[in-house]
Amino acid sequence: MTQTAPAATSAAVPVAVCQFAPTAHREDNRDRIAAMAAEAAGRGARLIVFPEYSSYFVNPMDETLATNAEALDGDFVSTLTALAADHGVVIVAGLVERASEANRVRNTLVAVRGDGILAVYRKQHLYDAFGQTESDWIEAGELGAATFEVAGIRFGLMTCYDLRFPEVARTLVDDGADALVVPAEWVRGPLKEHHWTTLLAARAIENTTYVIAADHPAPIGVGHSQIIDPAGVVIAGVGLDEGLAIASVERSAVDRVRETNPSLRVRRYAVVPR
Repeated sequence: MTQTAPAATSAAVPVAVCQFAPTAHREDNRDRIAAMAAEAAGRGARLIVFPEYSSYFVNPMDETLATNAEALDGDFVSTLTALAADHGVVIVAGLVERASEANRVRNTLVAVRGDGILAVYRKQHLYDAFGQTESDWIEAGELGAATFEVAGIRFGLMTCYDLRFPEVARTLVDDGADALVVPAEWVRGPLKEHHWTTLLAARAIENTTYVIAADHPAPIGVGHSQIIDPAGVVIAGVGLDEGLAIASVERSAVDRVRETNPSLRVRRYAVVPR
């Protein structure tokens, strides 16, 4: 699903990554999002990104995911839309969405502005790795790119474990993305923080795009939510605890890096779905 948000400024968008720990209390999660969105907007952010599973989260996963799943017209997305309208921003966040099977859910991202949904992405690669089996509870999303535009800059959506599959990022770039938005719950473990920061930088460098990544804080997530420029340099970030960071995504920076490093233009392979 792809739509375009009206350009509010020239091609530069102040972006915030909001690192917080969603819980099994849906109303508390919405309240925390409201407080962080107000802070981010007050500091000038026009795009505000929250983590994967922002609507509801339990560790380990269990049957309560299905009990607490929502439709796209439910309370969670309605709250995001109202916040976006109040602050004049676009908000991206992850939610537990109802699926076609009663005992399973979708791991979904939405991008919303004040007048509704701009883009929807359902996680394609489920986290069946490092001893976890997300597929026990989650229904995989359909193949395809989900992008949206703010102020002349195109943003593409992907989720957490998708980061390990460079093809996902490349399909977003093929759909015109200048920046990759990566809400995550990157579970802690040996070398996991190293994997997170390395892969974020790699996706930026190889695609000459910004990467905007929002994670859960410690102790479950690795934290280190970041905004990375098209040359792979971290320009804003958060540590291990809850917090937010802001930096501008600029069209001119993407153009400049792609002129110096034309790797997208000279590549000889395309991504083909399996």
